[in-house]
Amino acid sequence: MFQPSQHDVRRFFCEARRKQRETLPLTPMETMAADWIAQHPEHHAELDDLDAALAAVYAVEDGRTNPFLHLSMHLSISEQVAIDQPTGIKQAFGLLAARLGSAHAAQHAVMECLGEMVWASQRSGRPPDGERYLECVRRRATRD
Repeated sequence: MFQPSQHDVRRFFCEARRKQRETLPLTPMETMAADWIAQHPEHHAELDDLDAALAAVYAVEDGRTNPFLHLSMHLSISEQVAIDQPTGIKQAFGLLAARLGSAHAAQHAVMECLGEMVWASQRSGRPPDGERYLECVRRRATRD
């Protein structure tokens, strides 16, 4: 399994942003990242300065959004939906996007479920609970 370092992730997103700005060819993963970057102009300045990006600290208590975590979650969710893993996420996501009227809004709602799953896994020391995650997305897709 590929486990990029924090700096690897930051370099990847900064490079995708650079190539996007300069209209250079992108790999398929960079294309997906660039699409999400384009939808988040509030992060462009941070992605435009690699040295600052590598040095940045995003402490929870500072109240700053970590653009690299946010964009990584967008990529993760996009991949999950594309391959329907966990099984049922594609349908639940589709229902949620229809309910919210936007795939982007649905991604943000799913991010909350994904974040909860990761937090619970880290706290308990157990593997991530894909069923609990999927149920969280389904609840969001069907609540009134």
